[in-house]
Amino acid sequence: MAIRESSAVWKGSLVEGKGTMRVGSGVFEGEYTRASRFEEGPGTNPEELIGAAHAGCFSMFLSALLSKEGHVPTRIETFAKVHLGDGPKITLIELTTKGEVSGIDEKTFVEFAEKAKTGCPVSQALSAVEMKLNASLV
Repeated sequence: MAIRESSAVWKGSLVEGKGTMRVGSGVFEGEYTRASRFEEGPGTNPEELIGAAHAGCFSMFLSALLSKEGHVPTRIETFAKVHLGDGPKITLIELTTKGEVSGIDEKTFVEFAEKAKTGCPVSQALSAVEMKLNASLV
């Protein structure tokens, strides 16, 4: 299986410093600061990137589960909210997914989404964090 790499550089103190995060393929590189992580300053932050990774992994995994059972989705859209609490510590991840899937009802879609929540590799890696899921058909 694949091995993926990413990197980060931080320069200076926590309060006055700044850094960059880069995914290994080079398709994304973003600046981050204390303000972008703990306040509402410009730039990205690790939690935002974790959310993007989780939303992407979950969407692909849900599509795979549905497709395996003959319910190929037209579209799966997932949003992830990663809550950073005191410590600092990631305290909660909220996944909201909307699917466009012909031939199944909402109850069935939610059952598949619950399986994806526990089965996708990023969910498994983040299993120490509480996760909530809101799934619906469009």
